[in-house]
Amino acid sequence: QVHLEESGGGSVQTGGSLRLTCAASVPSDSKYCMCWFRQVSDKKREGVACIDSVYFATYAASVRGRFTISKDSANHKLYLQIYNLKPEDSAMYYCAAEDRMPFCILGGISYVDFGSWGRGTQVTVSS
Repeated sequence: QVHLEESGGGSVQTGGSLRLTCAASVPSDSKYCMCWFRQVSDKKREGVACIDSVYFATYAASVRGRFTISKDSANHKLYLQIYNLKPEDSAMYYCAAEDRMPFCILGGISYVDFGSWGRGTQVTVSS
């Protein structure tokens, strides 16, 4: 397992932007699948974006074109840039990492596949 810590959440109005950051204690030469998930109350945790060891990024259809996932392996950071926020984007956002999946595609994984999680950062979008 690795230590993950999210930051950058907040309260914004519809149409606003945020950049979420995940500080990860992942070795620079490691091969991890890293994803951002979000969860509202007791609903199922939903994957929104993933990036794998070769920097291949995939997105949920609901966020494609508005969310961009990226990583800075040298500085052990994972980012989620969010543009044009909508009220339905309001959720707790979590960073997840898994070293058993050097290659991953969001549509082919689930939150149960990940062994390392951060505590989350809250995003609230008001209309």
